[in-house]
Amino acid sequence: MAHSEPRQTRPLSVMPMRHPGRHGPVQKAKDFKGTARRLMGRLRSHAAAIVAVLLLALAGTLFSIIGPKILGSATTTIFSGLTSSLEGRDGIDFSRVGSILSSLALLYVASSLAMFGQGFIMSTVTQHISKALRKEVTDKIHRMHLSSFDKTTHGDILSRVTNDIDTLGQNLSQGLVQVLVSMVTMGGVLIMMLSISWMMTLVTLVILPLSVLVISRIVAASQKYFVQQQKTLGELNGQVEEIYSGHAVVKAFGAEQQVIGRFEETNATLYESAWKSQFLSSLMMPVMQGIGDVGYVLIALLGGALAIRGAISIGDIQAFIQYMRNFTHPIAQVAQVTNLLQSTVAAAERVFEFLDGEEESDEGAHVLPHVVRGDVSFSNVRFGYDAEHTVIGGFTAEVKSGMKVAIVGPTGAGKTTMVKLLMRFYDLQGGMIRIDGHDIASLSRKNLRSLFGMVLQDAWLFNGTIRENIRYGNLSATDDEVEEAAKAARIDHFIHTLPDGYRMVVNEESSNISQGQRQLITIARAILADPSILILDEATSSVDTRTEVLIQEAMDHLMARRTSFIIAHRLSTIRNADLIVVMHHGDIIEQGTHEQLLAKGGFYTDLYSAQFEHSEVGDIPSSD
Repeated sequence: MAHSEPRQTRPLSVMPMRHPGRHGPVQKAKDFKGTARRLMGRLRSHAAAIVAVLLLALAGTLFSIIGPKILGSATTTIFSGLTSSLEGRDGIDFSRVGSILSSLALLYVASSLAMFGQGFIMSTVTQHISKALRKEVTDKIHRMHLSSFDKTTHGDILSRVTNDIDTLGQNLSQGLVQVLVSMVTMGGVLIMMLSISWMMTLVTLVILPLSVLVISRIVAASQKYFVQQQKTLGELNGQVEEIYSGHAVVKAFGAEQQVIGRFEETNATLYESAWKSQFLSSLMMPVMQGIGDVGYVLIALLGGALAIRGAISIGDIQAFIQYMRNFTHPIAQVAQVTNLLQSTVAAAERVFEFLDGEEESDEGAHVLPHVVRGDVSFSNVRFGYDAEHTVIGGFTAEVKSGMKVAIVGPTGAGKTTMVKLLMRFYDLQGGMIRIDGHDIASLSRKNLRSLFGMVLQDAWLFNGTIRENIRYGNLSATDDEVEEAAKAARIDHFIHTLPDGYRMVVNEESSNISQGQRQLITIARAILADPSILILDEATSSVDTRTEVLIQEAMDHLMARRTSFIIAHRLSTIRNADLIVVMHHGDIIEQGTHEQLLAKGGFYTDLYSAQFEHSEVGDIPSSD
């Protein structure tokens, strides 16, 4: 099966960029409720585990709530024993105290085990969800329309796969259980406080609205900064990826200060939003502690007065103060969890937004065999990357099986665009392209692209062995078939001169082999794929003359008996083409053989003469 070459990292821009959110209003989550419901839907498939988590959290919380009451009983027993001893009666009943403390220890152990169990299960559930989301995002990338990558930086996509999904998993693991524990704790503690003294409970509840008011203000202030933090982090990742992949260009143009300035601006925005969100979030505990301290003073005064009157025991005062702390602490925890949920929803929205992005339609019903004749017909093809700017206008051509068709023209003429349309990287806005009489729009994209082999100007190799890179053209090929393809591509001899031969690992940037060697490996890959139709896009534009000869020999072997489309700027390499199509401003202005076009003395003659006169340069700029 043939494989088209994956899209390359887009060129680094050395122009400064404006970043949204730096000087304007910060965007909030577009649909908080909808995203939250969708996120909860992800948890339904783990309903049994979630129920187990809830039960364990409930049990652990109830165990911890009962603890202070039992401890208060121990305190009361000790105090009563001391009082009796001073009055000349029996002293402290240590056996009863020991029994109470043993029960308390068992209770706390059970609480700890329950909390451990719920933490383990919840972590497992959230990691399963994160794993599934990462897979969905990765699968989505392979289904996305090529135009989507023109609008989104690679770093931003990477941030959604890593940072946003990690934020989602970590916050879900902490947040959901914490909400439940806090709610149950507040309800249970309130009941226990009422059982001790309704008057002291009333004092505690008077303080509660003040806590809620302060916390709600802090949450409202921090929400927008959490959203901005996630958004800016994606921008920063995009810049880092762009600068790293284009570091040679940055150095060549002396643009280090410019890209550093861009990075520092975005980094400052991230620092500002992260600092504000974390600072505001961290205010909650000190504020709650301060309000709680005021409550402790009031409860101590009131409890002392009640104890003097004999309304409550000393142990009850101790238990109540513990319950009061356990009552106000969950309020701050809920507020912090609210911040976590804001961050979670912001991250989830970015992930879901990506998953909801436009995909390539693939409703084609017809399936062509792997080997076709290779007749290609272009009928009044029209296309523009947007509705206002037409790139191809009225392209018409007939290509017969086995023909070598060269597409030439100045920069921006639409040459590479025609190839992208042929492989349905983009859909036509008008006209029709047929292969063996079948409209390509009626074919599935997978079936259509299996007919093609492609060799690009920018040879793409992945981090792996040379053998693996060649086998990418046909994953089921044997080692012998891989080596035969390498021989046909004139690269076998070079490979054998390497220390590890075919087992040599190509690094991520493919910088440990030359440009020409990379090109020959991609040609070997295309030979192994054995496509019916071949596309060569500027395959010899970046190599020396000797390597060009090798590449030309390999391409001649590859193009034998195949319909071939050759995008070329070195016109000397396409003299023997069966048809040369000259494009200008998206239209075919001339077509014919090399000799026929020279005889016409038209635009092609001007291009050819310009190259002959500037033979030291040898080509025309090759970007479309």
